[in-house]
Formats: sequence, structure tokens, C-alpha cells
Amino acid sequence: MELGISMFGDLRVDPVTNKFQPAQQRLGEIIEEIKLMDEIGLDYFGIGEHHRPDFAVSSPEILLAAAAVVTKNIKLGSAVSVLSSSDPVKLYQSFAMVDLLSNGRAELMAGRGSFIESFPLFGYSLDDYNGLFSEKLELLLKINKEETINWSGKFRAPLVNQQVLPRAVDNNLPIWIAVGGTPESVIRAGVLGLPLTIAIIGGSPSQFKPLFNLYREEYKKAGHDLAKIQVGVHVHSFFGEDSDKVAADYYPLYAAQMDRVGKSRGWSPYTKYQFDYGRQKEGALFVSDAEQAIDKILSIQEMFGLTRFAAHMDIGAPSHKDMMKSIEIFGTKIAPKVREALKK
Repeated sequence: MELGISMFGDLRVDPVTNKFQPAQQRLGEIIEEIKLMDEIGLDYFGIGEHHRPDFAVSSPEILLAAAAVVTKNIKLGSAVSVLSSSDPVKLYQSFAMVDLLSNGRAELMAGRGSFIESFPLFGYSLDDYNGLFSEKLELLLKINKEETINWSGKFRAPLVNQQVLPRAVDNNLPIWIAVGGTPESVIRAGVLGLPLTIAIIGGSPSQFKPLFNLYREEYKKAGHDLAKIQVGVHVHSFFGEDSDKVAADYYPLYAAQMDRVGKSRGWSPYTKYQFDYGRQKEGALFVSDAEQAIDKILSIQEMFGLTRFAAHMDIGAPSHKDMMKSIEIFGTKIAPKVREALKK
């Protein structure tokens, strides 16, 4: 199982001025954090796309290109690219360039997007939410297979004998699908035989087992080789030396960000009860010391047969120092023991 970290580039809030951290500062910190992940042997890094004042990253491919030239081994992907409001041609070209810069370490993870700001920003209607994703995924997959494209659809101009260049290493860019909890999206990934990541950000992971089973059923039914299946999770995580202390320190940051997001979605205020429940063995929040994290990661791997575990680590924008410590613990104390246990 691959072990990695995903982020959204959350910006810290100054407690005195109530202003967000400068994006420039956070981007520099993220590059340092990715370098550390690479140095300590983590397998994967993913960065999300957002167009809001509380996030630093609007174009994952730009950050990944910067990371490509300062790392050697770690896979570099989006988590996610909002395909519905992007141009598949330009998106492929950008990630192909990241792939070339990184010597074949780039991935593109396509999703509908859990935020909707990109739709009006780029001139799309939310009335076309489903149609945009379906059509653009079809075009993206075609581009990934064919250099010269003939294609027509509803939401962009047709392509007639157009070359899409440059090409990814080995003419094949790994493309994943990310979903929250929509069965239709899970079915689509299974039918197409695409790797799947499910974001588990609340409740209990066991609630998501029907989605994993559905994916495998559709994958097999479509004639794909089950030996090649790739399935992962994205879960909110943060690690420290002392489980109770890291939880106490992290809760105010985490709750504040959950409330910032929830305010626009009509959520009730995030509670300490939710946080404490999530941290229990059956919960979906991986905030603890190394030993508790190891047990919980192995449990969720066994539950779903995962090939990738992504610890989403910057919700609420912990300090750069604390982020570096959490990454270090994950890479040097948690990952080796998880890998050792999975070999048995």
C-alpha cells in the first residue's frame, strides 16, 4: 500500500488581525514540506484546487511543477483537479509537462469538486454540473490515449485533427477519479477501470464499505483485471508525539476551518464531540500519536483492501513547524511499521 499526504493549501488566520496568511508564504512552506516527504520516503503527495480566500492553491499543476524539480522519487498529483470547470486539453498538457519534469511521477486526479466557486469563475453553469464532468472526462481519457484528436461535444468547440502536445512519459498519464459519496461516480470509475480515491471526512469509515464493494463489482463486471485495481482513501489526519496533546492543540484550528467551510453550506457548528468521536478507532479522524495511527491505518486497509492511504494534513492550517513534525512522524515512525505489518 502506498502511503502519502494530501493538502489543500489552507491559509493560517492571524489571531490579531483576522487576516489570512499571504499565499506566497504558504506556497514556499508547502514546497519545503514536499521536499521532506520525498526525503523520508513517502510515496505520494496530492494538492487540491480551490478558488477561495482561505486556500493558497488555484492551479495544482503549477505547484507540482515546482515540486518536480526539487524531489526525486515521490509521486506528485492533484487532489483534485476540478475537471468540470477545466479545459481537458490544457489540463492534459499541463500535467504532461509536470510528468516530463518529474521523469514520470505525475498523476491527475479528476473530481467534480466539493466547492463550486470555479463554475461561475470560468463561465460555467451549475445546471450543467453532471454533464460537464461526464463530457470532459470522456475527452480527457481520449487525449490520454491519442495524440491526434477528432472529437465534438456540447460544452467546448470541436477538435478536428488536433495534436495535443507534449505527451506524458510513455504516452500515458495516470488518471484517478476522486469521489465523496456519490454511487454514480463510483460506478463510472469501475466501468472505466480507473483508479479510485474516496474522501472519508466524517462519520465512520465502515459506512463507506458499500461504495468500495460497488466499485469492485463494476470493475470486475466491465472485464478489468482485479489484480490491477487501485483504490485509496483521503482522510483528515495530523500526528504528534503525544496523542492527547496533539488533539488538544489541533482541535481549535480544525474546528475553525470546518466552521468556515460549513458556514457557506448550512452546517451546524463543529463540536468537540464530533472531533473526539472521529478520533476513536471506529472514527474517520486520524489525529493521534504514531502507535494509534498505525493501528487505525492497518484497520482501514484491511477493511477496504486499500492500495493507497492519503493523510490529508493541513485542514485549519497548522504552523509550518507543526506540519513538518507531523510529516516527519508519518514518514519515519508510522510508514515503516505499516509497511512492515503489511508484509506479514
